[in-house]
Amino acid sequence: MRVLGIETSCDETGVAIYDTRAGLLANQLYSQVKLHADYGGVVPELASRDHVRKTVPLIQAALRDAGLNKGDIDGVAYTAGPGLVGALLVGATVGRALAFAWNVPAVAVHHMEGHLLAPMLEDNPPYFPFVALLVSGGHTQLISVTGVGKYLLLGESIDDAAGEAFDKTAKLLGLDYPGGPLLSKMAQAGQHGRFVFPRPMTDRPGLDFSFSGLKTFAANTIRENGNDPQTQADIARAFEDAVVDTLAIKCRRALDETGFRRLVIAGGVSANQTLRQKLAEMMNKRGGEVFYARPAFCTDNGAMIAYAGAVRLQQGTMSDLGISVRPRWPLADLPPV
Repeated sequence: MRVLGIETSCDETGVAIYDTRAGLLANQLYSQVKLHADYGGVVPELASRDHVRKTVPLIQAALRDAGLNKGDIDGVAYTAGPGLVGALLVGATVGRALAFAWNVPAVAVHHMEGHLLAPMLEDNPPYFPFVALLVSGGHTQLISVTGVGKYLLLGESIDDAAGEAFDKTAKLLGLDYPGGPLLSKMAQAGQHGRFVFPRPMTDRPGLDFSFSGLKTFAANTIRENGNDPQTQADIARAFEDAVVDTLAIKCRRALDETGFRRLVIAGGVSANQTLRQKLAEMMNKRGGEVFYARPAFCTDNGAMIAYAGAVRLQQGTMSDLGISVRPRWPLADLPPV
């Protein structure tokens, strides 16, 4: 089965074609980072308009890359949530219309399920069951995964997601949007231990997260210690260490609670090299394994949507002719496969 996947949940337009036998055949991505940089964050109306301009040309480019035409596509998958309602409607409308015109089934895909399953696109995919850490600009969640659609939420952020905290702290340090990757790069020049940030909610039981306080702690530290380049790097290092340590502590607790030996990290922040190294060391000591997608598949992309859609289409899941999206869509609401 060849599935066309369309991702338009926020500020990246992704289109890919996945073949259940041959693997990924094409992957096209357009990022709106430059469009939103002047505003310091995503402007929903601008994002929607840009998706309108880019989605169809990217579909045409993906078909060319794969050497296919519309008659070779067996199904269409599109992100239906969570995300920005206007942006989601662009991909859902295009995807559902194409499926109707091509007389193939369509399936609405959960954006976070796409992220969760993205490591399945790699040569060494994880086996069920595993603990998944979904960590991005909008979500920080720990999930027990025993199969596709068999998800149990173990813990989540009660305020800012980890990626959001990265971006907000980067802004305090005067870095451009999106600031998370720039903060991590700055942290590489930082001195370990000059500043020590708290590890929030690790001094109590439970698997929930809280990162808004770290942003406030960073703001106070910047105000009290100045903003020369080395001090900024040292603060960035302390902030990143605090987030990474907190995520690792909670992952260890989740693994202890479930008894699982495999850990999957997914979402934009999973591309962070410090986080990957920390979790790899932890899992090596535990005699377990950690899995993640290549960096290009950590951020929003069409490949993960095409793959997740293919899995569900093969099991007979499909959308009706109505076009609907869910800006808020709990992962636990998905039916099992």
